[in-house]
Amino acid sequence: MGDKRASPTAVKQLSRWIRSRSVRQQVSMASMAAFILLIFMKVFVKNYTYFYVAAQLAHSIGILVLIYKLTITKTCSGLSLKTQELTAIFLTMRIACHFMLIRDIYVILDSLTLVSTLWVIYMIRFKLKQTYMQELDNMPLYYVLVPSAVVAIIGHPGFGVNIGFRFFYMYSKTIEAVSVLPQLRLIQNAKVVEPFTAHYVFALGVARFLACANWLIMLVDSNGVILMQIGKGHLYVLVALLAEVVQTFILADFCYYYIKSVVEGRSMVRLPSMV
Repeated sequence: MGDKRASPTAVKQLSRWIRSRSVRQQVSMASMAAFILLIFMKVFVKNYTYFYVAAQLAHSIGILVLIYKLTITKTCSGLSLKTQELTAIFLTMRIACHFMLIRDIYVILDSLTLVSTLWVIYMIRFKLKQTYMQELDNMPLYYVLVPSAVVAIIGHPGFGVNIGFRFFYMYSKTIEAVSVLPQLRLIQNAKVVEPFTAHYVFALGVARFLACANWLIMLVDSNGVILMQIGKGHLYVLVALLAEVVQTFILADFCYYYIKSVVEGRSMVRLPSMV
């Protein structure tokens, strides 16, 4: 009998075929796959809460990967402290807004994520600070916080008793949309991403895709009502929608190289000069 390893598996054949395609063809196939996945989600998922829970679950899986990395490997190499701090900021704002809106499950999920994020910040700042790549994590926080505040002021939903909470909700959405930029900047500076950090960022990408899918499906199901709200001057709807799309596209490029590395059997994710 011949060696079974001599004949490539269907997965290997598929991966070789994909790698042989041009970049434009690969992007087109990825876009088509995402579109088909959206259709399946639209058909089979009826409760929008499931999207939020799934997105939070993906984020939680990413956090668990970080916990494993920090406790077992005893290193925070490749992780951006600034992205973790931005995550803690927008989660704190969102939890406060959820309390006003009385959304119990959202408060619980966000609170668990916040506690885990604060623990990660503590480990990077104090326990494992000797392995922190501070020179590569060089994006100032005000590059994110100041523009996000301007967008939140423009797009927050009107005035009234709850104006503060409305502003903070929009502020949290805009910060969340770009909170991963310091992590991607660090990855760009390092050029090579070690496995656990890559798994974490990929989990963020999955979470953002699910959240964006939720908004897009809501947009379709509203039969134009959401778009009419934007036309009536409710810019916060447009800002929230754009924030979800921006988050997804920011992470899409990294997810492409992550999947490419997995298909090619490489444990380390290697990136081009720009992320």
